[in-house]
Amino acid sequence: MAEPLLSCEDYDERAHREYDAGDYDIALTTLNEGLRYYPHSVELYVGLGYTQLAREEYAWAKRAFERSLVLDPNHEDALAGLGETLLWFGRQAEAQELFDRAREAGGDDLDLLMSIGRALYREKMYDRAQRVFEEAVTVHGDSADAAAALGYTLHRMGDDGSARRQLRRALHLNPQHHEARVYLGHMLYDRGDWAGALREYERIAPAEHWDPVAVTRSIELRRALFGVEAGALELRAWEERLSALTAEIDEIDVLLAELEEAAQPAHAAHRIQLPGGLVLTGTWQEIAEQLQNAGGAAARDVSEFIRRHASDQGTRDSGSPEVDAVRFFREGEQAGLWRIEY
Repeated sequence: MAEPLLSCEDYDERAHREYDAGDYDIALTTLNEGLRYYPHSVELYVGLGYTQLAREEYAWAKRAFERSLVLDPNHEDALAGLGETLLWFGRQAEAQELFDRAREAGGDDLDLLMSIGRALYREKMYDRAQRVFEEAVTVHGDSADAAAALGYTLHRMGDDGSARRQLRRALHLNPQHHEARVYLGHMLYDRGDWAGALREYERIAPAEHWDPVAVTRSIELRRALFGVEAGALELRAWEERLSALTAEIDEIDVLLAELEEAAQPAHAAHRIQLPGGLVLTGTWQEIAEQLQNAGGAAARDVSEFIRRHASDQGTRDSGSPEVDAVRFFREGEQAGLWRIEY
């Protein structure tokens, strides 16, 4: 065998950098090259598992984590990674056992707790996620991420008062935690605290906003509360940011996405997330019906969008109901009314 170009640690560190940058294909190449030279490296197998998990290659991720656990049965990251992978196969009881073993082996490591908590949160296992995040907040009282994650979870469980307190705690620890600030702004908006919501939105510079709903609401609230006219100088930066966030994407990408979605069975399940955090699931038709029946502050925007879209369909030929449904939900995502979860 040829001499390795890098040490095992060098391969691991390089793959970590590539993973963190979102270059999963390159990270996968680095890890596979490293494993050719160091076939007994637990760390490289763990990195391989998480990279394949990010690429949604769940069977391969499961295999990589299992191999790492053959080499080290008590490796906390491998235990947590395998647990997260098993959740994708619906094996919740086995996953929870692995998470418990990982927490026992890893102690109160913050990254481990956050990884496990987020995996449980994604699977809507909010009560278990809450317990993990509460431990993270208790042990790591200076972690803004832990406080914010607990806040998101409490909101999903319907405890809005506690959720707002945790989000404010996160912002006290880190005033630049933009995700927590936007989330808090949306919660205040939904409960009718317009001035409070605007205050949170505007504590983030327009250029640093990533959520078109927050930018749209900032513009609307400043006009409603202070009588600012559209196009006014003080709104210009916000309007420009909104235009940038909602700019039309390449038509070829739209066509390919529409064809791909239309090729799926009509009964395929889909998921969209509303700005307040509510997730709707079902067929496109079922989700559309849920949207029409939506309550809360976002309902007016959604209803208006549905009416406008329906009117617009009278002026163009969509080709098929499936393609039209895809177009409807993608245009709604561009308008900032929801986010499609893939």
